[in-house]
Amino acid sequence: MKESLHDYMKVGIVHFMAYPFALSGEGRIAESVAEIVEDEFFDEIEITRVNDQAERDAVKTLLASSGMTVGFGAQPYILKGKLDLNSTDEQERGKAVETLKSAIDQAYEVGAGKLGFLSGPKPPPQDRDRALELLADSIIELGRYAKSKGDLVLSLETFDDSTDKKALIGTNRLACELAYEVRKAIPDFGLMVDLSHLPMQGETIRQALSATEEFINHAHIGNCVIRDTQDPAYGDLHPHFGHPKGENNVPQVRDFLRGLLDIGYLREDAPERSVVAFEVQPLGDQRAAVIIAEAKRVLREAWRIL
Repeated sequence: MKESLHDYMKVGIVHFMAYPFALSGEGRIAESVAEIVEDEFFDEIEITRVNDQAERDAVKTLLASSGMTVGFGAQPYILKGKLDLNSTDEQERGKAVETLKSAIDQAYEVGAGKLGFLSGPKPPPQDRDRALELLADSIIELGRYAKSKGDLVLSLETFDDSTDKKALIGTNRLACELAYEVRKAIPDFGLMVDLSHLPMQGETIRQALSATEEFINHAHIGNCVIRDTQDPAYGDLHPHFGHPKGENNVPQVRDFLRGLLDIGYLREDAPERSVVAFEVQPLGDQRAAVIIAEAKRVLREAWRIL
């Protein structure tokens, strides 16, 4: 095994989680993007909408000269807008699809190569099959729209279906059923597996990665708190790895990396390194720079003890 973890992966970071103010698309986003771009530890950055055109142009300029891989997160569009790509209400589903088409447009504008998103809410059990069909239809429409403009790849992130976000695609096995159907029309469609979601999904690392081996095209690493519903970090808030009530730290990151190696997502001889991106968020009065630095230390240590 090579000495450097960077020989096996592009280390990325979800910018809008590390700098939560950016979730709204407002504020001095370019300034915080610059802090990531200037850190050579990172090979990839995931941003979301930037509402102001001048600010977006500044971000584009930074990214264009950075040499970084760029991803675009449409998750905030869905979560903040309460959008539902699997709604049985055609008007509501249509609104979700059109909004994500605008996310695709902005992804192309900033030079992103991949777009991440999630399903709509989990419906009653009797409506699940229909919801899956509608979600597949929505993704295929989005995939065809993306391909009409270039080579943007879609990646559906699997979330929880009962703890916090309560999404339709809350288990990785169900995600694979969906991906199998979508790939008939959009062959490069894939799944995003997030270590921080696995405890909420009730799946082990091995279960999740063995299920998604054929479809995974993106990986996130982070932490969650699920045992204390009263804790301010409870749910899908991605607290720092060292959180005293957290589920993931160095041992879990190590096991996740081992699993990614075992399924071939990470390979020394890969023609292009796959992304493993931090999804960590400062909470309370924590500073983004400190949380990011801790995440880097955790990854380095996890790689050291592989």
